Amino acid sequence: MDTPLRASRGGQLVVPALSALMITLLAAGWLLAGHLVDGAPPLLVAAGRTAASFVVITVVALLYPRSRSEVRAATARGGSVALLAFLGFFAYYSGTLLGTGFIGASRVGLIVSLLPCITFVIGVVAFREPSTGRKVLGTVLAVVAALGYALADASAGNGAGPGVGGSALVSGGLLALGGTFTYAVYGYVYRRRMADVSPVAALPAITGAGTVMLGLTVVLFVPLGGVSLADWGGIATLGAVLTAPVFLISHELILRKGPLFTSALALVVPFLVRLGEWALGREAAPGPLVLLLLLLCAAGVWLTIGGARPAQRAAVEADPDETHTGQGTS
Repeated sequence: MDTPLRASRGGQLVVPALSALMITLLAAGWLLAGHLVDGAPPLLVAAGRTAASFVVITVVALLYPRSRSEVRAATARGGSVALLAFLGFFAYYSGTLLGTGFIGASRVGLIVSLLPCITFVIGVVAFREPSTGRKVLGTVLAVVAALGYALADASAGNGAGPGVGGSALVSGGLLALGGTFTYAVYGYVYRRRMADVSPVAALPAITGAGTVMLGLTVVLFVPLGGVSLADWGGIATLGAVLTAPVFLISHELILRKGPLFTSALALVVPFLVRLGEWALGREAAPGPLVLLLLLLCAAGVWLTIGGARPAQRAAVEADPDETHTGQGTS
C-alpha cells in the first residue's frame, strides 16, 4: 500500500535544516548511549529510551486531530506493528546497545552506517533486486574498511581509551551487526506496510509495542539495583530529547527525499562520534590509519547508495517500492 513520496513543503531550507538536526541528534545520541551503558544495563537503556520515545511521539501525534484517526488505523494493524516493533526496536536496540557495551559507540556507529550495504545485500539475495558492479564494489569496500577500522582502532586504544580484546570485539561486532541486519529488514517492512500512514501516526503503535517487548525482557532478566538517578535521567534524555526527534525527522526525510538520501546523511555520524569520544576523553586521538579507514568505509557506503544513474534515481524516487532500504540509524 505504498504511496508516492510527498512533495517538498515549507521551502528549500526545510530538508537541509532537518538533515543537519538529524545528524547532530544522532551523534549526540550515540555518545550519550555509550556513556550510559558503562553504568547501566544495556537492555535497560534500550527499554528506557524506547519508552521515553513512545511518550513523546504519542503526545505529538495526539496534538494533531488529523493524525488521531491514522494512529487508530496503524494500531489496528497488529501483526505489522508487532513485527516492526521487534525488528526496529527490540532486536535493533538490543543488539546495538549490547554491542556498545563491548566495543564502544564509535565502532557500533560505524557498523550501523553499513545499513545501506546490508540492505542492498538483503535485496539482492532475498528479493531478487538488480545489482550493479558499483554497488557490489561499494559494499565490499565498506565492509572491509569497517573491519579494518574496528581492528586498528581497538589495537590503538591507549591513553584515554583502553584497547578492546579479541573476544569482546567479535561479540560486540556480531551483536551490532545482527541489530543492523534486523533494522535493514525493518526498512522493507515499514515501506511496504506503513507508507500510507504518516510517521507521527505510525510510530506511537510501533514504539509502544517495542516498549512492551523490551520492558518485559528487563523485568524478567535484568537486575535494576545499582542504577543511579543520573543514569535514569540520562536514559530519559536519550529517549525523549535525542531518539524521538530522530525517528520523526528520519521518517519525514524518507518520505520527502527517499531512503537513499536519508541513509547518506548517516555517513557523517561515525566521524562525529569518534571525534566526540576523543574530546570527552573516552578514546585516544584517532590516528591517520583510523581516519583513512573511516573515509574508505564512508566512500564504500556512498558507492552503494549512489550507484544509480540519474534517470534511474528519478524513477526510484517516483516509486516507493524501489526505495524501501533506508531508515534513520538512531
